[in-house]
Amino acid sequence: MESASNPTAPRDRMPGAIGPRLAGAALFAGLAGSAGALHAQVDTTTVAELERRIEILADELELLRSGEQVQALTPDEARALGLAPSAATAYAQESGASFAGYGEMLYENYSGDKTTQFDYLRVVIYAGYRFNEHFLFNAEIEVEHANETFIEFAYVDWRATDSVGLRAGMLMMPVGLVNELHEPTVFIGAERPVTEQKIIPSTWRENGAGLYGSSGPISYRLCVVNGFEGASFSSGGLRGGRQKGIKAKASSMAITGRLDYSPTPGFFVGVSGYRGGADHGELTAAGRNVDATVTIAEAHAQLQVRGFDFRGLVANATVGDVARLNQALDLSGSNGVGETLRGGYVQAGYDLLSQTLSDVSLLPYLRYEKVDTQAEVPSGYQRSLSNDNTYFTAGLELKPLPEVVLKIDHAWVTNDADSGVNQFNVNVGYAF
Repeated sequence: MESASNPTAPRDRMPGAIGPRLAGAALFAGLAGSAGALHAQVDTTTVAELERRIEILADELELLRSGEQVQALTPDEARALGLAPSAATAYAQESGASFAGYGEMLYENYSGDKTTQFDYLRVVIYAGYRFNEHFLFNAEIEVEHANETFIEFAYVDWRATDSVGLRAGMLMMPVGLVNELHEPTVFIGAERPVTEQKIIPSTWRENGAGLYGSSGPISYRLCVVNGFEGASFSSGGLRGGRQKGIKAKASSMAITGRLDYSPTPGFFVGVSGYRGGADHGELTAAGRNVDATVTIAEAHAQLQVRGFDFRGLVANATVGDVARLNQALDLSGSNGVGETLRGGYVQAGYDLLSQTLSDVSLLPYLRYEKVDTQAEVPSGYQRSLSNDNTYFTAGLELKPLPEVVLKIDHAWVTNDADSGVNQFNVNVGYAF
């Protein structure tokens, strides 16, 4: 008897009325067998790869239809944009609005007669809108000390390509490790390093426009902004000279830029700088205009690997025509603005739980820092020994979740004037 799967079985050998039906069945079975043989010849790996690609395309199409947020940027991707992870939320949108934020409160217990302080430092909302793949708006709106409202940054961004973009609005100065990356879950310590408060006056933002981008391991930013308000400088540093975008005087402009090299995830080194006028044509002394040009240069490095966290920074700032500036501000003796300001720190920590499968992090850390806001003064002025300080900080950082942090530390402060005030700090922060 012929096999039913043989398509060549002659119909005249199939008797009576069932012959045509058997012939049809034989034809169908034969076609199925041929298809099976053909499928067996196809590389199963190729089929699996095609199926995988179809699934990816289907998922991406569904995201486009739903408008849902795509995967968040990595910390390194966000840093290349000059933003902390939560601040970069708008860049992870295909389109539409975005919402994120952070906050922190700080308890400070001082030695001596200084009053203990408990401050809700800030509550911050990031609000952004992605118009399309090239244009977006991004902003940080902050309430400080529970009663002061500020805009930390607000700009329109044109991402011309994946590696080049333009920004205009209120911009964060791309200087140092903390100024751009100032979320409490990102920097180590209950308080920001003193160098990045007095030499680099974080959080530091001004109005202007800039260029940013990246190519492989290189990222850069270059901005033109309004200059400092030199009339608000003091012997304690440049911090008072920030204009914060509030009807900022712009007769004296400045340029600031940054270059980072990141050969591998978790490691980068770089330099940044700032140079611009701070007089705005308004300061005079002895019948002459003051040319208070400010120059800041710094170098930094950060390494995070296998639970270890190392960070370091050195910064130097100079103020031009500072003798005449001090005369214009009626500052004398040791109260004058410094001609040169210097600071730097090294910091190290290790996550004791880094080799476990838990998301919990427990990181003891140490920081050594020196800051002198009157490293050099003009002739006729004196340095104040109380402005040349050494800080040694030891602390512990606990993250029960990557987005929530508790930081406890103690800072010992010394100087040749014996006026250093030690302090114990507790910080609770979050970012989302």
